[in-house]
Amino acid sequence: MNFRRIATPFLIVLGFSSLSVAQTKISGYVKCSKPDQVQKIDVGDKPDHVFTISQNKCAWTQPMQIEGIQTKEDVITNSGEMSGTKAKTHGFVIDTLSNGDKFYARTHGTDKFQSGGNVQSSQGWWSFEGGTGKLAGIKGEGTYKGRPDPTDPTSLIFQVEGQYEFAKK
Repeated sequence: MNFRRIATPFLIVLGFSSLSVAQTKISGYVKCSKPDQVQKIDVGDKPDHVFTISQNKCAWTQPMQIEGIQTKEDVITNSGEMSGTKAKTHGFVIDTLSNGDKFYARTHGTDKFQSGGNVQSSQGWWSFEGGTGKLAGIKGEGTYKGRPDPTDPTSLIFQVEGQYEFAKK
């Protein structure tokens, strides 16, 4: 079987498929309050090694614009493994936009904690998992970086950046 005969049409199709979508950059800032719910389970192998699950609410202080609609508020559910002052986290975001449409996103990151238990920094990446209304079929990904709010160290302010696209119909 000739590799060139198979690869050439595949590469041509791949090239045209990348032309069928347009990526749009997005960025904004969101403030997340202290979690409303937190559960911790000690692993038991060493001090401060715990698994956690939490949920908190966030409000966009500088909204992102997606298809001309502003992001408004988030509910974020996270799970993590914490050891000492570091944690690996995985989460799921439900964002409600100003018109009531929603998008869903997964997050993966790392957090560093201060000795008092407050988060010192948070960073990671996210990816869209879907949406409703105008956001049905949304795809994309990006990064986030969080730091304590100077006016309320129990809250975090996240800078969120990324891009999204919709397949052309």
